[in-house]
Amino acid sequence: MWYYIVKIAVTTTLVVVISEISKRSSLIGAILASVPLVSVLAMIWLFIDTKDAGKVSELSSQVFWLVLPSLALFILLPILLRLGLNFYLSMGIAVAVTAVCYGLMVVLLKSFK
Repeated sequence: MWYYIVKIAVTTTLVVVISEISKRSSLIGAILASVPLVSVLAMIWLFIDTKDAGKVSELSSQVFWLVLPSLALFILLPILLRLGLNFYLSMGIAVAVTAVCYGLMVVLLKSFK
């Protein structure tokens, strides 16, 4: 049980620290947020849990391919905000388009298996 609490605490702390740093410097916040900390932590936790390097390798490969559709959010959100759309509407549209891109990528990846 303590192990899960530690996992949650470490992961949550990173997200909070990055958001607090972003209040002071968007550049430093962006640098920290762009580092795949969550992916690295997920791979570490997976390896600790399973001791299976193959599973870590598979996760790493899948994360790579699924980073591509996530770029839609980072392209679309600033465009919508610059057009003057409300933040929540812009975020909702960007997340919805990103979800569609994820769906398309999953279908594409399945076709190559």
